[in-house]
Amino acid sequence: MSEVFSQDHMAERESRWYARALTVLGHASMQAYLQLMLWLPLGLGTGIGLWFGLKTEPDAPVYLMAGGIVALALLGRGRLPVALWFPCAMIGVMALGFCFAGLRAHLVAAPVLDFRYYGTIEGRVLSLDRSASDRPRLLLDRLRLDRVAPERLPAKVRVSLHGTQDHLALRPGQRVMLTGYLMPPPPPAAPDAFDFRRIAFFQQIGAVGYSRTPVMLIDPPQGAALLANRLRERLSRLILAHLPGQNGAIASAILTGDRSALSESTNEVMRAANIYHVVAISGLHVGLLTGLVFAFVRLCLAGLGRPALLWPSRKIAAVVAILAASAYLWLSGGQVSTQRAWVMAAVMLGAVIFDRRALSLRNVALAAIVILMATPEALLNPGFQLSFAATVALISGLALWARLAPRLPHVLRVPIGFASSSLIAGLATAPLTAATFHRMADYGLVANLLAVPAMGMVIMPAGLLALALAPLGLGGPAFWLLGLGTGWLLGVARMVAGWPGSVTAVKAPPELVVALLGAGAVVFILSRGIGRGGGALALCLAALIWWQVPRPALIVAPEAEQVGLMTPAGRALSRDGAGFVAGIWLEADGDMAGISEAASRPAWAGDKGIRHSHWRSVDLVHLTGKAAPDHLSEYCRDGALVIIAAELPPDLPRDTVQCRIWDRARLAQTGAVSWGEDGSLTSVRERVGRRLWTTPELYQ
Repeated sequence: MSEVFSQDHMAERESRWYARALTVLGHASMQAYLQLMLWLPLGLGTGIGLWFGLKTEPDAPVYLMAGGIVALALLGRGRLPVALWFPCAMIGVMALGFCFAGLRAHLVAAPVLDFRYYGTIEGRVLSLDRSASDRPRLLLDRLRLDRVAPERLPAKVRVSLHGTQDHLALRPGQRVMLTGYLMPPPPPAAPDAFDFRRIAFFQQIGAVGYSRTPVMLIDPPQGAALLANRLRERLSRLILAHLPGQNGAIASAILTGDRSALSESTNEVMRAANIYHVVAISGLHVGLLTGLVFAFVRLCLAGLGRPALLWPSRKIAAVVAILAASAYLWLSGGQVSTQRAWVMAAVMLGAVIFDRRALSLRNVALAAIVILMATPEALLNPGFQLSFAATVALISGLALWARLAPRLPHVLRVPIGFASSSLIAGLATAPLTAATFHRMADYGLVANLLAVPAMGMVIMPAGLLALALAPLGLGGPAFWLLGLGTGWLLGVARMVAGWPGSVTAVKAPPELVVALLGAGAVVFILSRGIGRGGGALALCLAALIWWQVPRPALIVAPEAEQVGLMTPAGRALSRDGAGFVAGIWLEADGDMAGISEAASRPAWAGDKGIRHSHWRSVDLVHLTGKAAPDHLSEYCRDGALVIIAAELPPDLPRDTVQCRIWDRARLAQTGAVSWGEDGSLTSVRERVGRRLWTTPELYQ
């Protein structure tokens, strides 16, 4: 009898616990549904991320199924229990994000060059910038290539210029001709490395290359085409004429978005000091611009006297500031961070016009929704991730600052507020910065405290004044003041970057870590109770995966031009060359060594062109140079692993009793390959799969 009573009692307790759990979950679901707009970016981003994470290109039935899920989610609101409204809505939004990503990919799909080309390249200059090797680089469209049919022509190509080009002042809109090399966008340097082909696909860049010949002008810029690009270039030349050198280059980048004059050394020191964001137009620039314009218009209206009391001066100033922000967006080229900043500014100033709260998470969510729906690929852009992480963190910290500020002396509120905002933004973006660039600036807070005030107090006001007075010939004093501000920025960057231990290397995490960081942070900020605990768990899981992720023991480059073997001293390179690929490997390892240092590590021996080592009880041989095939028979023995930078006959067995051979023909089928400590093989083809940006024949 007692056993029956005990069982009934336990069942009743379990029933009550289950009912309470359903009540709590239902309440949490309803609260989340009432804040659905704040959750929409997470749902869209999850669906977009799922689309990018697929290994095969979805076909029509998959999209029909996703569309059906969206329709069911819309119909389910009135037919499901209240507790299921939020999960149903999020599933529908995820399916919608999946569909938007697929639609965008098929809309931008354009031919990609599927062979190596050498010959005449004719096209219109879209923009100019500089490569990682500090060479000028052209982005061309409206192309003509010898012996290439019009239907196979890429929409755009990017060409680096070697040698001097002083004979011609290159301008956007010019039609030019040059002789050069073109090739398809390069595959990843390692199975888990950054895939440039994906970025190039969405930018419609179908080939990259270089030229060693002088560029010839065919036609000057004509009509209103590329007007923003040409105006940007003219303003940049005006600034550089008054401020030559890197001070002017920084001013041009800040005011116009043209970074083509920035040297790679300047880029490096600014990244090392963690103040590179001041030259990448973002929320800081748009916020300062709109704030200055808003204040200036209100001041002018106030000076009118009586009309200022009758006219809605705040609303007039807000309209003018929106127009200024729109012009800045158009002039700067509309990068993702600038788009986000413009949407935020437009929503905030719109709130001023309609007498609503200007700064809120809803505005940030609206900006994210607009960008993700228009350009789903922005989700993978570091600029998108960093700008939204900083903005959400700052807005979330406003409530704490509002309680703290009244307790501080007036003289300390501004410096403490600025230091706190820099600290909050720095902490919020530090994990994403480390995951993207594999570097952490240890003194970034100090550098920002010294450099960013110059942006608001000197550089932006002086820059706007200089550009406004330049047509009148009165911009000299303003340009001088602008040069002082940019000189201060560069001086701070060089000083901080020169401090011992200014940069700490971090190994590259898998893509799952970045997804967990983003989703976990959103859930932690928007949720309460158990939901917040779930967000914290996701963040901890991301840190754990990142901490324990192993780096490959052995990596072979896509064309067998380099081999990297992990040793206790770090990755040892088989040769002092292939700097681009080797640099990516070392950065991903969290290794600060240079190419020459890594090549001198004691793991490889032998003469140039015949390098050999030992790994997992077998000989490891790397053959390069024209004579590489001649040495194959000598080293293909005893089960050796032979990497040869040549293309061997197709009928030659790559894996035999004598050895395993990886030549360029085999790597062309797999991409770069790597082996783990346990000997497991991974290839780029296995990691990436068959997508639109990896198989041009699917969309040509």
